Amino acid sequence: MNPDRRDRLRDAAIEVLARDGGRGLTHRAVDGTAEVPPGTTKNYFPTRDAVLRAAAERCLEQYLALTGQLAGAPGPTDREGLTTLFRSLLENVAGPGRSRLLAVMELQTEATRRPCARSAILDPMASGDFTGFELAQRAAGLPVTPQRAAVVTLALHAAVPHLLTNGPATLAASGLDDPDRFVRDLLDTVYPPGATA
Repeated sequence: MNPDRRDRLRDAAIEVLARDGGRGLTHRAVDGTAEVPPGTTKNYFPTRDAVLRAAAERCLEQYLALTGQLAGAPGPTDREGLTTLFRSLLENVAGPGRSRLLAVMELQTEATRRPCARSAILDPMASGDFTGFELAQRAAGLPVTPQRAAVVTLALHAAVPHLLTNGPATLAASGLDDPDRFVRDLLDTVYPPGATA
């Protein structure tokens, strides 16, 4: 099978999940979004579970590519650099990462109802953030403990659905209407001046 077409179909499945949710994910919807002849998706991914798995695998690939780029870039060396990194990740949620993150949320919901290999595919994304974000906090010279690092990661994860739904009252109440301030307040709360490990 054509690997380029396969990737096109997997990308289309992500777009369908982001646009129409899990209920809207059909072979026909993926065919239409990918602009391929009817039946193409079914030839590559014969069942709905196969389409879901393909979308999950593609989301993981995109996540690994993003983290690979971050790993290849100079890491934060101070609190200001860490603030910039975390702010850019939050801004990505409402920007280029929006479709992938909406799809991931749909896939996570699907996995709670019908646990299968998808949860094993998706789990490395969440667990990878805990490791990567802790390393970034250490590199920035903060007095890191595993608990403090986990609190920061959980707060950033909790911000994602609010940024995706973009409710103005919720964004204002949480401080997410200003991602830079949100990150600064988060770091100041977890790592107040004078904090030691």
